[in-house]
Amino acid sequence: MEQLLDREPTSQQVNPTVAQLAADLQALARSGGLRTWHLGGRELIPVVQGGMGVGVSAGSLAGTVAGFGGVGTVSSVDLRRMHSDLMAQTGRLDKEPDARAQIDAANLVALDREIQRARSIAQGRGLIAVNVMKALSAYEMYVRQALHSGADAVVVGAGLPLDLPDIAKDHPKTALIPILSDARGVQLLVRKWEKKGRLPDAIVIEHPRLAGGHLGAAKVSDLQDPRFDFENVLPQVLEFFKTSGIEGQIPLIVAGGISSRADIVRLQALGASAVQMGTAFAVTAECDADPAFKHVLADARPEDIVEFISVAGLPARAVRTPWLDKYIRIEPKLQAAAHVKKKCNMSFDCLAHCGLRDGMVGIGQFCIDQQLGHAMEGDTNKGLFFRGAGNLPFGRDIRSVHDLLQWMLADVRPPVPSH
Repeated sequence: MEQLLDREPTSQQVNPTVAQLAADLQALARSGGLRTWHLGGRELIPVVQGGMGVGVSAGSLAGTVAGFGGVGTVSSVDLRRMHSDLMAQTGRLDKEPDARAQIDAANLVALDREIQRARSIAQGRGLIAVNVMKALSAYEMYVRQALHSGADAVVVGAGLPLDLPDIAKDHPKTALIPILSDARGVQLLVRKWEKKGRLPDAIVIEHPRLAGGHLGAAKVSDLQDPRFDFENVLPQVLEFFKTSGIEGQIPLIVAGGISSRADIVRLQALGASAVQMGTAFAVTAECDADPAFKHVLADARPEDIVEFISVAGLPARAVRTPWLDKYIRIEPKLQAAAHVKKKCNMSFDCLAHCGLRDGMVGIGQFCIDQQLGHAMEGDTNKGLFFRGAGNLPFGRDIRSVHDLLQWMLADVRPPVPSH
């Protein structure tokens, strides 16, 4: 954990040769038959790094991906964990009447630090996005901080961000990108936003059967619904754009189960502009989480990956580690004993609606911030390790972001590392 605290960009991270590598990746993509795409006035490689909390995708990972000409994403939630001074100020707060206000303030400082760190590493290339879950109690504060700190894009999932155009009305140049899972959700959001005078700058279409973390379905049994299949969603959305007179104005970014250039070729043929990947970036050398975190994800077999209902009330997908295995086993007892708590376990009410704090029967009964924090720190016994369902490009190997992008854009597989 100490290596993650108060870090500054190294000379290697801002090496000017990265600019040439970024140009080479764009050329590789185009020569291999892939389309680059445009957002925020920039030409980008067709790979987006998804947001992963707590602290899994912070300034290091987001800045590195952007530096190579992609979209790098900082996950906004509880980033004070990445900074020893902020944790010293707030880590022991408990029953103080202003505990939540102090923790929220520390997290806004941390978010600004990580955005600036990402921008420093990216050196003006690519785009820096910030992911904010709609389900967070501090959702609006995080969005406003991201805008104030100069993020190029704000990405919102875990709920319909119908209010995002209002919050960002003074920032017309910042790209606004909702995460949705089916054509119906796209139609609803676009029509609501149109009335506010703004269209999404792009839309992430995330498949809940394939993605990791919180999933865009009402319940676990819905994850297999064919309405989420890209072959169904993309044509439906594109037809809606056409009949609405907005054809060609909103790029679609497809997320879930993507691990090869062939996947990008197939999805671009269906009308996608780019793909978003989470787990594959979580196991790169530049990912902000502890090395043990990366190995839990990389070593997981298909039978180790399970779905359950999170405390946010959404289906979620993660690796069956000792903590999660025990939780799933005793969940019925926890559900039976669910009751409203006097206070949030972590004293800052990270979720607007929390199954544990609010005693909501039928949804998760654990502290998600605490368990994700353990995972980021590499505690394999106590952590909750979100993971996508697909295979990883390099199996159990931890490789660099550049290696991953070369593989995704040009089928260039790097040499096997010597151990």
